[in-house]
Amino acid sequence: MARVMTGGCQCGQVRYIVEIDDDEAYLCHCRMCQKATGGFAAAFVQVGPEALTWLTEPDWYQSSPIARRPFCSRCGTPLGFAFADGKGHPDLTLGSFDDPSAFRPVAHAGCESLHEAWLDTRNLPRHFSATTRSVADRWAAAGLEVPK
Repeated sequence: MARVMTGGCQCGQVRYIVEIDDDEAYLCHCRMCQKATGGFAAAFVQVGPEALTWLTEPDWYQSSPIARRPFCSRCGTPLGFAFADGKGHPDLTLGSFDDPSAFRPVAHAGCESLHEAWLDTRNLPRHFSATTRSVADRWAAAGLEVPK
């Protein structure tokens, strides 16, 4: 059953609404996605082209001869991926959804550049922003609570 979800960039300038049919997401490990997001992989949700409506049009970067990527030129948030020829299904970045908690990873793509050590991090120590003094004190000094 399709559900309507919303998302956008960090500063709120770019917004979208999309109909989602399932809870599937995937990680792309290709070098282009690593560079575009600054991470070890990009977490994406693939959507139907007809299901996505940009409420505010993003800027687009032609990241390679075959791909272009929507982003916010004000805050820099990467918002997705689309083939330059306009065919196929676009991807939205998982983190750009207002509530990404409903999604689950189902596949890895671009595995030629996969960094195996970053996949299983269960045994690493976990630090929470609200209890990390250097972070929590700065939020308190700004008169705000640590975002969840």
